[in-house]
Amino acid sequence: MNQRDQLIKEIRGESLGNVSNQLSSDELFQNEVLRPILKLQNDLFIASFLNYISKYKRDFYTKTVENKLAIIENAIQKDIKFRNALKGMIIAFFTTDEYALYIQNSSSLNKRMMNLLIERLKSQVQLFDTENQTT
Repeated sequence: MNQRDQLIKEIRGESLGNVSNQLSSDELFQNEVLRPILKLQNDLFIASFLNYISKYKRDFYTKTVENKLAIIENAIQKDIKFRNALKGMIIAFFTTDEYALYIQNSSSLNKRMMNLLIERLKSQVQLFDTENQTT
């Protein structure tokens, strides 16, 4: 393991969730790699989404909670530029071995990545209230 990979693993911390032998390789990757990265990068994801709504969804703060949740989901699923930026924030914390695993099954893992991120942002929708605006 090279120095970069070792540093990344130290920064990310331990696996989150179940890591038993009975999990599929995708579930194992999710719990050992994706969840720790999402936790580590949470503040950056919040800042990115705040920037997104300030640029593209100025009326976000007037919406109901249900509509805000839909906006979060649509932003990540349908805005390819935003989605790719978020994906880059995650992939940047892969080790070279993890990246090799990722590219073998990127379609499935991308879906997991984005679904986890959507749920993470939705669970923190209160952080996107008008009182917390930075602009």
